[in-house]
Amino acid sequence: MRDLGLVASSCGGLDVRFAAELARPAAARGWRTAITLTPTAHRWLDATGALADVAAGADLPVRSVSRLPGEPRPHPDPSVFLFAPASANSVAKLALGIADNQALTLLGDVLGAPGITMVVAYQIQDTRAHHPAWQRHLDTLAGAGVTLHRLHVGRPWTEVLDLLPRAGGGVEGG
Repeated sequence: MRDLGLVASSCGGLDVRFAAELARPAAARGWRTAITLTPTAHRWLDATGALADVAAGADLPVRSVSRLPGEPRPHPDPSVFLFAPASANSVAKLALGIADNQALTLLGDVLGAPGITMVVAYQIQDTRAHHPAWQRHLDTLAGAGVTLHRLHVGRPWTEVLDLLPRAGGGVEGG
């Protein structure tokens, strides 16, 4: 079983779609998910009762905060990461190197590193695409080798799993 760093930020549908359309389907494809949430995503999932569902389907603890000195590392070092759903705020921070929470620290530490595959599936309002900095953020991430995908409300989030390599090698959709 191959490890997948599955990272999520707070976006609409997180509470009903993350476990059902990302975490469980990734596990069904042979991934062992190392889930890290932004603090707001953790709070959203906890408040809606969906955090228990996410944790129940994971072999590893769900993280949202950094570990204390001397605590063991709760996750392995995956070579494949999926950041989904990624909010506009988190995409901008990742592109700018701002690591103000555990999720962005994790991704920022491996962004652009040789041998690392990263897919960022973002969910934004249509108006965000017109912001003058938005395309520069996407270009920065693409320049670091990140595969980008826009999640749409009416389409299944599972489609982004096809952009990952196979848990056993190769590409899921290819």
